[in-house]
Order: sequence, then C-alpha cells, then structure tokens
Amino acid sequence: MRHTLRLLGFAFGIAFAVSATAQQPIKIGLVAELSGPQGALGQDMYDAFMLLVGQNGGKLGGVPVQILREDSQLKPEVAMQIVDKLIEKEKVPIITGVTFSNIAMAIYKKVVEKEVFLIGSNAGPSPIAGAQCSPFYFNVAGQNDQNAEAIGKYAADKGYRRVYAMAPNYQAGKDMIAGFKRHFKQPLFEELYTPLNQLDFQAELAQLGAAKPDAVYVFYPGGLGVQFVRQWRQAGLSGKIPLISNNTIDGINLPALQDAAVGVGHSSYWGPDFDNPVSRRFVEEFQKKYNRTPSEYAATAYDSALLLDAAIAKVKGNVADKKGFMAALKTADFRSVRGTFLLNHNNFRIADLYIFEAAKDNIGRYNLKTVSKIMPAAPDAYHSQCPMK
Repeated sequence: MRHTLRLLGFAFGIAFAVSATAQQPIKIGLVAELSGPQGALGQDMYDAFMLLVGQNGGKLGGVPVQILREDSQLKPEVAMQIVDKLIEKEKVPIITGVTFSNIAMAIYKKVVEKEVFLIGSNAGPSPIAGAQCSPFYFNVAGQNDQNAEAIGKYAADKGYRRVYAMAPNYQAGKDMIAGFKRHFKQPLFEELYTPLNQLDFQAELAQLGAAKPDAVYVFYPGGLGVQFVRQWRQAGLSGKIPLISNNTIDGINLPALQDAAVGVGHSSYWGPDFDNPVSRRFVEEFQKKYNRTPSEYAATAYDSALLLDAAIAKVKGNVADKKGFMAALKTADFRSVRGTFLLNHNNFRIADLYIFEAAKDNIGRYNLKTVSKIMPAAPDAYHSQCPMK
C-alpha cells in the first residue's frame, strides 16, 4: 500500500512538473515607433524591455512571456490596426510601450474598454491623467507636463523673462508648453507650434533670432531634435541665446549632436549617472548588450518590465484575474532605476524631477550630467480631475 502511495505521489510530482514546464506564455504586445526619424526612441524602449526579459530567462514574474513587437510608424490609423490584431487575434491581456501621445490617444479608449491592461512606458497625455483616467491604464514614465514644469521652474529661477517656446503641434507638444508655463508663471514672449513632421526650422530660427529673447524653450523629440539643434548652431545662435529643452538633447540625440548640444539644459526624471544599484546595473548591462548608453525612454521601458515582473509574480501568473492583477500593479513593490516607485491614485508616477546639462563624460562620450533635483516627489497637474480613488 505504501509502495502504491509512493508511486502515486511520484506520478503526481511528474505531472505537476510537466504542467509547470508547459505553462503557456503570457502574451504582451509592445507597441512603439520603430521606424523613420523617431525609430530610435521605440528601439531603445524595446531593447530595454527585452533586457529584463532576457535577464529573467524569458520570464516576467517567474512566468514565460511572449513579446509581440509592433511598429506603429507614428500613424494613429496603423496603431489602431495593430491594437485590433493584438486584442482580437492574439488575445493579449497586456499592451505596453507607446512612444508618442497621438498614438496613446488613438488607441487608449479601445484598449481600456476591452479591459486590456495598458502599461505606458513614455507618452503621458493630460486627458488620460485627468478626467479620462482608467483602472486599466498605468503610466510608468510620468505625465507629459511634469518634465516641462521642472524646466519652467528652472527658467524662472534663472531670472529669464522673455522666453520663446517652440514645440510640435500635437498633444505632447501642447502639454509640454502648458507644463512649462505652469511653473514659469509669466506670459511667454512667443508660443509657436510647428507641424509634427517638420524638419526644416530655418524660418522659425530667423524669426526668433531677430526677436532676441532671454532664452528659448523647445520640445523636439528624436529626429526632430537632431535637426533643430543642428540648425540652431548653423544659424549662429549657440552661445548667444540660452537653449533649454525637454526630449531634445536626451540620450537618443546626443550621439548625433555631440558638441552642438554641450551646455544645453534639460529636465527629466532619470539620467545615466544616477547612483543607485538598479540604475547602475541597468546602464552597465544595457551598454554591454547594445553598445550604447540608454536614454530615458529605455529607463522607463525597463521600469515597465520591472513593474510587470513584480505584479505578475504577485498573482502567480494569473493575469486573467483582472481585479487581482490590477491591485498587484497598483501596489507592486520593487526598486526602479529611479529609486522608489510610487503611483498616484490616477495610476501615474509621482516623480522626482531633475535638471541635467549635456556634457562630455570622463571617457569622452557625450552624456547628460545631473545638475540638481529641482522638484522632489512631484504629482502631475491633472490627478485631481481623475475620479478614481
């Protein structure tokens, strides 16, 4: 009898092991801009997310994952088709990434209404942080305005009065200038919006050069920033008018801009010189694997993977338990590349905000150097409009 029981126990153990080994991977859709002038942003996001998946042996939360990589091409109609495929055909329970705010706004309603979890790694449009918030949406990076608020405070502290502001004419551009004005606290000398895909700024640079403002604030991510800063220098404005920015001289653009960007001010929630164990390991492993310094886009995508790693582990891989997984995401306990991770009631990150300056590092690479923490534990400006508690 005891021999029979031992055999049954052994058989049960084998069956359990086979079942655990054969566990179906959780499908996660990763949507980002992966081609064209903005492709470097999405590639950094994808590479950083996959870095943690690789470090974990193809798993998040101890569970195998299948990452479905999709290029939204900075086209809302393409992003909608991708989301339809991911939700209806692939049956993904989770979508992450999302580089640009026009893409976020295009796909947001469909994703959350289907009760698919959307883990934003970059774009943080103001409507989603406020009245349109959803318990199925979590933003790991921060709300668009937050970094701009920090550089606006910096401009006010520097005593600038006549500031010329420029940004692309889409949701994030409008959010950025709104955020800048919120902490600059005086009227802008000029507020100019250019078409999203415009790469020639010579006319605008001639106009602002003639105006001779105290400083120029710009938000031009990716390839837009490379073109703007190069043309800024060609127009002879470097060293004559202070240039301050968001997402214009970041880790994506610095390798291309080099000396043209040195000295330009920038605000963000993370920099490659952050001195905490998670960030140091992330930067070291990213550089080792991809032979380049990670940008803030990479940092927040890595944090998205860390969030999912913690939350999936908490529900033991049962992401079909939507209430349980929602609570696990909300209360996930992990150390991020930015230190402590804390979400507000609207599921947007409460962020420490820093001022950086583009500079050469000690081995001759162009990098962002931390100058100061200008706004500690800053919530976004729209959370009070979110009805979630």
